[in-house]
Amino acid sequence: MSQLTIALTKGRILKETLPLLAEVGIVPSEDIASSRKLMFATNRDDIRLLVLRGTDVPTYVQFGAADLGIAGKDTLLENGDDGYYEPIDLGISRCRLMTAGMVGAAPVTGRIRVATKYVNVARRYYAEKGLQADIIKLYGAMELAPLIELCDEIVDIVDTGNTLKANGLEPRELIDVVSSRLIVNKGALKIKHKLIQPLLEGFSSLVAARAQSESEAASA
Repeated sequence: MSQLTIALTKGRILKETLPLLAEVGIVPSEDIASSRKLMFATNRDDIRLLVLRGTDVPTYVQFGAADLGIAGKDTLLENGDDGYYEPIDLGISRCRLMTAGMVGAAPVTGRIRVATKYVNVARRYYAEKGLQADIIKLYGAMELAPLIELCDEIVDIVDTGNTLKANGLEPRELIDVVSSRLIVNKGALKIKHKLIQPLLEGFSSLVAARAQSESEAASA
């Protein structure tokens, strides 16, 4: 029997993904939150789930270790789209990918130093603006970098902006609006089309229904 493997992203995205999976009829056979396992059977014999770091999800899908995946748009922008399609914006885990710097700091003239884990995104962004940027790769504590003059700006995810504010920083320019996307391995879409297509239709209908509900609530 042919089987589908779906790669999920740990953390906030996983918490918001599991209810969506349940609505399209996919339920893990055990509680993912209380388990240290990384692979889970489901109520469907033809579907299993992997729970991965977000940065690994596109790689698993790209090389066919997973047929489908759910990952943040920020991760997909950094990774590129070789080997997979991005057919559905699930509309969950919304935030913004932005530049940020010290409150009230004068604009940098000449070369700018930028700290970020989104090296490829930052390089493209500043090049498109015609700025020469030295990119410094960091994996965390991004807000500290401008405070100790490691960099002039950072490129990072901004949700409420409270962490920036607490560290004397302010958001500056929007690079992209981020939400979680469903991605599909290009080869799997052909070979396992009969299994994948109903899932795509189920997710699409679910997203459309949610969008209509939000629209009606906003206009009420």
